[in-house]
Amino acid sequence: MPRELLILRHAKSDWDAGVAGDFERPLIKRGKKDAPCIGKWLYREGLVPDLVISSPAQRARQTTEKVCKSMDYEKKKIQWKDTVYMADASGLLHLLRHTSPEVHTLLLVGHNPGLEDLVRYLAGDEVETRTNDGKLLPTATLAQLEITDNWEALVPGCAQLIAITRPCKLVD
Repeated sequence: MPRELLILRHAKSDWDAGVAGDFERPLIKRGKKDAPCIGKWLYREGLVPDLVISSPAQRARQTTEKVCKSMDYEKKKIQWKDTVYMADASGLLHLLRHTSPEVHTLLLVGHNPGLEDLVRYLAGDEVETRTNDGKLLPTATLAQLEITDNWEALVPGCAQLIAITRPCKLVD
């Protein structure tokens, strides 16, 4: 049975928040608006995940909570994984390969460049960058991939990129 992997980069964060470090950086106003927009879109499209895994960094945590609230996903079911913060594609693959076979739709919320590298690894190098700044996943952007095999069988090119969805393209 095909599996859906939803990869979401955290929403726009506040670089001028005056916090102690990168991990504590919160969302800015635009990020607080974009995150629920993605959640509502996932709900409308019938893409409510069986499992949500997120970085616990403040900007990812806020993004995840807003997305989950908008799609009526229970906050207590979110798995906060320290290993997602600053993870490269290899670390993210290790995490995904240990996902239960009962999970058919998974939402992973994290950070670049690891998420972009993961999408390119799974969907193949022909994935096009579609923004002027050269990013495949700008903030609050969702990559939807279909995987035909089990989670433990993730190899280069094993997924089909279905869509890249940006909040600015969605009508609330």
